[in-house]
Amino acid sequence: MPPRQRLDPADRRAQLLAVGARLFAARPYADVLMEEVAQEAGISRALLYRHFPSKHALFAAVYQQAADRLLAETRLDPTHSLIEQLVQGMDIHLDYFVANRNAVLTANRVLAGDPVIQSIMTNELDALRTRLLAVLPLTDDAAREAVSAVLKSWLVFVQVLCVDWLAHETCTRTQLRNICIGALLGALRPLFPDDPALEWSPQQPENDA
Repeated sequence: MPPRQRLDPADRRAQLLAVGARLFAARPYADVLMEEVAQEAGISRALLYRHFPSKHALFAAVYQQAADRLLAETRLDPTHSLIEQLVQGMDIHLDYFVANRNAVLTANRVLAGDPVIQSIMTNELDALRTRLLAVLPLTDDAAREAVSAVLKSWLVFVQVLCVDWLAHETCTRTQLRNICIGALLGALRPLFPDDPALEWSPQQPENDA
């Protein structure tokens, strides 16, 4: 065990979240042991359990922090085109999914029925839907309601497709992004007077399989 550093509670929590995020990203959930988290942090198990009473509690905190960061980095700007914003948002999330494959699969498969984890994911998807609605050119409440329903279904579609891709990688990352963006543009086409896909030229897949 490395020498123990004295940290205030906030700094200690941040340290433990960093250690937990690293371990949950590197290994399947079942292979991450709280004893190892304590050892890497240079603290006793008793102190670790004071901050996080269980592995589930630590993972939930790690996943909540990741969701908060993803939302903070997904900056939707109405001065940019819808395509630019979709590409930026998809790239940010795919970067995280690829770098944290085990954590994402844990949240969506191992702990798929867990109410705490489901609440984190639902809140993130709702926040993304609200942001997208704010930057789309909607003319009235009826249009907003219709587009909101499309976005809600599309975000779930993207989540399911990306999780399946992490497990099987049946296409390249660029193809995955194009599929997700193309699905939304196709679904929105009947709801807008101007075709939202006219300005989109899908990027050709590179060597990113």
